[in-house]
Amino acid sequence: MNKIVCTFLSLFVFIFNAVAGDDCLGYKLNPSITLNTPIWSKSVVQPLQKMDVLHGNVVATLVDEFEITADITSIEDGFCVTLKNVDATIGYSDFLVQIDISHRPNTCSYNAILQHEDEHIRAYLSVIEDNQYLFAKSIKNASDSIVPIFVKNEKDVELAIDKLNAELQNHPDIILLKQQIRADEEIRNKHVDINDTGETLKKCFD
Repeated sequence: MNKIVCTFLSLFVFIFNAVAGDDCLGYKLNPSITLNTPIWSKSVVQPLQKMDVLHGNVVATLVDEFEITADITSIEDGFCVTLKNVDATIGYSDFLVQIDISHRPNTCSYNAILQHEDEHIRAYLSVIEDNQYLFAKSIKNASDSIVPIFVKNEKDVELAIDKLNAELQNHPDIILLKQQIRADEEIRNKHVDINDTGETLKKCFD
């Protein structure tokens, strides 16, 4: 008997939440999108560990952050938490250039390698500059698909906002976007290496 009552109550709660969730669909908004690019910096270091004498290295730090604003509407028996705005920041925050310690700063070979690594930095930056439309479109598609969340208690609103953000960042369009950035990075950096004949560095040893 107790098992039957518990099952009935669980079913009732499930149906109630589903109906309440449907009530929140009327409060769905058309989220606005703000797309930002971080200000980047460059540092040049010469590690103590031995490196390839003829090649430097660039370590790029990619930032992909999504902050959201939610609209909270009080309805009968609870609250509707709706995605209102997405403030996205996508780009590179810093570049760490590594050059073998055998090249003294401001010498011909040091400057030649630094020049080549600067080309790689420009390749990274072009990924962000050339794909702004794709970024905005992907974020917009993802945000438009996020439905409002119903919560019974006001104390659960923050958890609902976190869930909205998680749904946004786990949306297939956002996951694909991040994969496309990495793929584009690889392609453009390969082009930099292919197009560099090495003549500039060779002249330093003539």
